[in-house]
Amino acid sequence: MHTSLDHTLTALADPTRRAILQRLSQGEARVTELADPFAMSLNGVSKHIRMLERADLVRRRRAGRVHFLSLNPQPLDAAAAWIVNQRALWTARLDTLEALLRAEDETAPPPQSRKRKQARRKA
Repeated sequence: MHTSLDHTLTALADPTRRAILQRLSQGEARVTELADPFAMSLNGVSKHIRMLERADLVRRRRAGRVHFLSLNPQPLDAAAAWIVNQRALWTARLDTLEALLRAEDETAPPPQSRKRKQARRKA
């Protein structure tokens, strides 16, 4: 599971790949159509598409010489579930820490003023 999550998060780390996924969320597209908005070679866009395929975020269909790509949202769902789980875990831990610090503050003696501390040092 973690390997596929790593691939998903790596794929999502790049703005070009996120833009490709955004376009594919609207429906299937040809590789050349996906490459059009980017100021890079078709080979450069193809490398991004291969990263998306490695993460299983994109599916390829061939019709003769034309390649069509479509979005596979399942790895995104898995990543979202992992993020939700991590957020819940860390929220619980931080809530526990906050409660401990509040309890410590309630049991700690009140801080002394500077004047009292200075007066005690002189005495």
